[in-house]
Amino acid sequence: MSSLEHAMNHYKGSIHSIETFGSVDGPGVRYVIFMQGCHMRCQFCHNADTWKEMPPTQLASDVLKKALRYRPYWKEGGGITVSGGEPLLQIDFLIELFTLAKQAGVHTALDTCGQPFTKEAPFFSKLEQLMKVTDLVLLDIKQIDESKHKTLTGWTNTNILEFARYLDAIHKPVWIRHVTVPGINDSDDELKR
Repeated sequence: MSSLEHAMNHYKGSIHSIETFGSVDGPGVRYVIFMQGCHMRCQFCHNADTWKEMPPTQLASDVLKKALRYRPYWKEGGGITVSGGEPLLQIDFLIELFTLAKQAGVHTALDTCGQPFTKEAPFFSKLEQLMKVTDLVLLDIKQIDESKHKTLTGWTNTNILEFARYLDAIHKPVWIRHVTVPGINDSDDELKR
């Protein structure tokens, strides 16, 4: 056990599933970890079975050990991506997993809609810690119009757009992701916004 791993808190995460050869969730070939639990109820969700929050069962160190078995497939451009559900609901687990990954020289990507974002304690200080070990954020913006966003997901997007501004302010590499659904969020004006 490394000294950094020994210093970790040994957080557990609630994981829905794993994709060992992801090609659309960040650069290169990715080991994609889908977390369990999400507060949003997107009408077009393709992972609705990840909504329910479940007790955490898997240690961050064990999850990384399993991921590292696939490292030969990543070559120079791949790594791990944590998706969901909503991974920021398990931020302590993410901090530990990404810290261990960075120690192992692994590229880390966070796929999030940003819904839990707040500048209030303790979340914000934990987010700042997480961003230090996150190489890339894949930010899923569901709908730019606030009232349409609430209709579509059950939540407003005010804090989500604030999260986007925060990521810009800290110069964090971001890929904007947007599922386009005809008649729901595909107007030229909304896409430009």
